[in-house]
Amino acid sequence: MIRLILGLGNPGEEYKGTRHNTGREAVLYFAEKQGFDNFDLDKKANALTAEGKMGKSKILIALPETFMNKSGYSAVKLIRPKKELPELVVLHDDLDIPLGKFKISYGKNSGGHKGAESIMRALKTKNFVRVRVGISPKHKPGQKEILKFIIGKFKPAEYEILKKVFKKISEALEVMATDSLEKAMSEFNG
Repeated sequence: MIRLILGLGNPGEEYKGTRHNTGREAVLYFAEKQGFDNFDLDKKANALTAEGKMGKSKILIALPETFMNKSGYSAVKLIRPKKELPELVVLHDDLDIPLGKFKISYGKNSGGHKGAESIMRALKTKNFVRVRVGISPKHKPGQKEILKFIIGKFKPAEYEILKKVFKKISEALEVMATDSLEKAMSEFNG
């Protein structure tokens, strides 16, 4: 059962449509598709939040208004830290997964993702669900170009691919909310 969905990214108009905001934009797509309430600023958590219901579950969606590497600040204000947090789902970009793909995982290391690391430190656990959304092109940028690449905007053709991925992610989140994580993983992890 999902209680909290976090979409990671950076706040502000200048980051809208960037690769690093993929998790945030996937959550916005899901919220719109599900007809969740309008987002309000939760000052205590420094996050935009919206509530909705899926099946019997009441779900809170949050978009931290902190920068990516401070995402844990919002997470710890929105959910109580425990050793196991299967009711928390975090969506973020992943440079190791090709554009057009995503992977659902539970209890895995951060893989170097600063937002995931921040949440793991703040909650003192890695045992939560992550939906890692691929942003990698056919030819990965070199080490020096990575930062420029991830804060760069998607090209129109890439964004069309991404919209199809957002639709599938939205379906996977529905399965997690109304059925189980296991079913979502077997159905959507290719």
